[in-house]
Amino acid sequence: MTYKTETQKIITFVVKKLDAGKAEKIVKLDVRKLSSLTDVMIIATGTSTRHVMALAHHLVEDLKKQKILPLNDIHQGDGNWALVDLGSVLVHIFTDEARLKYDLENLWRPLKSTRTRKAPQKSA
Repeated sequence: MTYKTETQKIITFVVKKLDAGKAEKIVKLDVRKLSSLTDVMIIATGTSTRHVMALAHHLVEDLKKQKILPLNDIHQGDGNWALVDLGSVLVHIFTDEARLKYDLENLWRPLKSTRTRKAPQKSA
């Protein structure tokens, strides 16, 4: 996967920070062919609602120190899912239960073209 230099820097920074914060099951999805909204989705799991929100909060603070400003505010809600919108990169941090429920990895996987029946034969 080849991304713009700035996008690659953001991806590397985010993954490093999530890993340092003990996020689990960190996955990067290239969605450039599937969406015009973003290039990459990073999905990670926190061990509890408190961990999810702490990961998101610390990530945003560290990004701001690097002069990378998120396009959204983090809304706590019930703490099962935090979204950090960085434009070309969307970061989703879930509890394990919410990650299973929303199943973004399957939702955003590339669709495969399949033929359900043969095309009719042309008669001569």
